[in-house]
Amino acid sequence: MFKRVMVLLVGVVFAFSLTGCATSQKKSAELEIQGLKNQVSALESQVQTKDQEISSLKDSLSKSQEEKDSQNFAGRKTVLLKVKSRPNNKQIQIALSNAGYYSGVIDGKIGKQTRSSIRAFQKDNGLPVDGQVGKKTWEALRKHLVQKVK
Repeated sequence: MFKRVMVLLVGVVFAFSLTGCATSQKKSAELEIQGLKNQVSALESQVQTKDQEISSLKDSLSKSQEEKDSQNFAGRKTVLLKVKSRPNNKQIQIALSNAGYYSGVIDGKIGKQTRSSIRAFQKDNGLPVDGQVGKKTWEALRKHLVQKVK
């Protein structure tokens, strides 16, 4: 009988000790999870700060590029237009107009007046006179593709 009571007593003590271990493990896990949540919050804050820095740098770069594209040309502020290596018809007409060779409507249509303007430009600039805007003609003409800003 004494043995049975002792075994029962040891069993009860063992059961209580297991319950205590499970509780402490649960608290330990909760503390670890909370620590991880805090680290995630700190990292999210750092990411937000970096995103703001990137946005600020992009704005600064954009302003810098705009200033670089703007030039003081013959006492007037001008903005260089972005031009592909092959111009479109409107760009040709604008450049001819700015160079003083074309006074017609800038409609993107290469008609008699535009071809006549191209030939005059080519003749005055020592280029082969064919009425076509090829590589050499465009190289000479594209510098006149500016937009005057008031």
